[in-house]
Amino acid sequence: MRNQNPLWKVILVAIVLLVAGLYALPNIFGEDPAVQIRATEPGQEITIDIQDEVKQVIENKDIPLKSSALKNGQFLLRFNNTEDQLSAADHIRQALAKRPFTTALNLAPAMPGWMESLGLSPMFLGLDLRGGVHFLMEVDMESALDSAQESTLEAVRLTLRNNRVFYQNLQLSPDGVVQVKLRDAGDFEKAEPLIREAVPEMTVASIDSKDGFTITMPEAVATELKQTAIQQNILILRNRVNDLGVAEPIIQRQGEDRIVVELPGVQDTARAKEILGAAATLEFRLVDQENNAANAASTGRVPLSSKLYTDTQGSPVLLKREVILTGESINNASSGYDQNSATPAVFINLNSSGASRFAKVTSENIGNLLAVVFVDNKTDDIKGVDGEIKRQTTKVEDVISIATIQDTLSNRFQISGIDSPQQAQNLALLLRAGSLAAPMLIVEERTVGPSAGQQNVEQGFTAAIISLALVALFMLVYYRFFGIAAVLALVTNLVLIVAVLSALQATLTLPGIAGIILTIGMAVDANVLIFERIREELSVGNSPQAAIHSGFDRAFGTIIDANVTTLIAAIVLFGLGSGPVKGFAITLSIGILATIFSAVVFTRLIVNAYYGRRSAKTISI
Repeated sequence: MRNQNPLWKVILVAIVLLVAGLYALPNIFGEDPAVQIRATEPGQEITIDIQDEVKQVIENKDIPLKSSALKNGQFLLRFNNTEDQLSAADHIRQALAKRPFTTALNLAPAMPGWMESLGLSPMFLGLDLRGGVHFLMEVDMESALDSAQESTLEAVRLTLRNNRVFYQNLQLSPDGVVQVKLRDAGDFEKAEPLIREAVPEMTVASIDSKDGFTITMPEAVATELKQTAIQQNILILRNRVNDLGVAEPIIQRQGEDRIVVELPGVQDTARAKEILGAAATLEFRLVDQENNAANAASTGRVPLSSKLYTDTQGSPVLLKREVILTGESINNASSGYDQNSATPAVFINLNSSGASRFAKVTSENIGNLLAVVFVDNKTDDIKGVDGEIKRQTTKVEDVISIATIQDTLSNRFQISGIDSPQQAQNLALLLRAGSLAAPMLIVEERTVGPSAGQQNVEQGFTAAIISLALVALFMLVYYRFFGIAAVLALVTNLVLIVAVLSALQATLTLPGIAGIILTIGMAVDANVLIFERIREELSVGNSPQAAIHSGFDRAFGTIIDANVTTLIAAIVLFGLGSGPVKGFAITLSIGILATIFSAVVFTRLIVNAYYGRRSAKTISI
C-alpha cells in the first residue's frame, strides 16, 4: 500500500495557502499613527494650499512627519509614534478651527502600495488594542412615548382651535393619556370625528359625562415607536460619529433599549459624550410682541396662543406657540463667524419644503422678531426617598437668538448670538446629523489610552509566540518527524485564521487574541489523535503505510465530533454574548475550521509526500 497525494489535492492546498498568505501578509507591516483631515461641507476640497499650510504647522512645531497623501478627498498624515500623532492633531485643530474641516486620529496600514492596489488590508484592531472610548448608552423609551403623546396633544389643540371647538381643559396626564374636557357638551358630536381624523393611530374614547375624551396610545403603536426610536438613534449616532471623523467606529444595538458605541482613537471623552448624548434640535418661532413677557412671568398668566421661555441671560420671552420650522427641515449646517460683528455663527441650509414655508412666513412678517429656540433633553439619575435610583428627563428650552426679520429668508441664512466658536461647531454638528428620537443616558464608560492598547498588542503577540513555541517543542520531541508535520500544520492554521479575519475585515480584540491562543493549544489535539492512532496500528503489527492510512481515516470521525461540539459552543457564545465574548467566539470558530483543514488535509499531505513513495519499514513517530 502506498499513501500518495492526488494532483488535484496538491493544487487545491497550494491555492488555499497562496491566497491565505496574501490576505495575511498585510498584517506583518503593522500600522502608522496618523491624522486624518476631511471637509465637513459639501463641495469643500482640501486644496494644495491647505495641505502646505498643515505641513508647515507641523514643521514649525518640530514634529517629524513620516509621509502625507491626499486620497478619496481626505488628507492623511503619518507619524512615527502616537506622541507625535497626538501633538500634531492638537496643533492642526487649532490652525483649522475657523474653517470647515474635521481633524481625527487614525491608524493607517503601513503595507506596500501593491498590496493596497490588490484590495488587501490588515485586520481591524478593537478598542482594547488601538485605544479610544467605549460607551454603553440606554435609550429613554418613556421620553419617546411622552414626546409622541405631546405631539398628539398639540395636534388635538390645533384641530379644535381651527374648527372653533372650545375646550375647558386639555392636558397630558402623568400616565401618558391625553385628556380633553369640552367647554360645551353640545360640541361633543362635532369634536369626536375631528379628533379621530387628527390622530387616527390613537385610541379615542369618550368619558362618561359625554363632554370630553381620553386619547391613549395602543400597545402596537407604542412597540413600533420604540423600535423606530432606537433605529433612528443608531442612524443619528452614525451621522454624528462620521462628523467627528472617527475611523472604523462600532455602533450596534444591545438588548431592547441599549446601544454600544466604540470610538477607536478618540481620547477627548468629554466632547464625545457631549456630542453623542445630546438630544438637541432647533425651533423657529415668532416673538409675541403684543403681550408683556415680564408680566406673564410674574403673574403666571400666559396667553393661550403664546408660550413663556427664557433667553440665555435668564430673561423671560413670550413666543408664539406655532412652530415655523424645526431641525428636521435642515439639510446642512456649518459654523463660522458673522461678517458684520465677527462673532460665532451657524450657517443653515434648508430643504425645499422648509425653505418654502420659511420664505412665506418671513415675507409676511418683515419688521417682526423671530426667535431661535434650542431644545434639549437632559437625563439625570435622581435618588428617591427609598434610596432607589430613578431616571428623570428634563426638557430644556432656551432662546439662543432673537433677530428682526429684515427681508424674506429662503433656503440659506445664519444664526448669530452664540457664545463661543466651540458651541457653534457643536451646534452645527448636531444639526447636520439630526436630532435623536429619544434622549439617551451613558450607563457605562471606558477609556483605553493608545499606549495601553499598544501594550495589549505586544503582550498578546508575545503570548501567541510563546504558546506556539512550547507546543512546537513538545510535538518535535514527542513525535519526531510527525511533530515537524504538526508544527507546519500549526503555522498554517495560524496563517489561515489571520487571513480569514483580514478578508472579512473582522475586528480583533483582546478576547479575540485569547481565542487564537486557545486555538493554538487545541489545534494539535487533532494531530495527537491521528498520531496516537498510527502508533496503535503499528503496535498490532500493521505496516507503516497501512498504519498511516488507518490512522488518518479512523481518527477523522473523532476529530469531527470533538471540533463540532466546540464549534456549537462558540456559536452559542456568539449569539448570546456581548462584544468581547463575540470577539472570542469569532476567532475560536474560525480557528476550529482552520484546525480541521490543517490537521486532516495539510498534515496528511506532508506525511504522504514524505512516506508515500518509500517502502519504509519504520517511521519516525
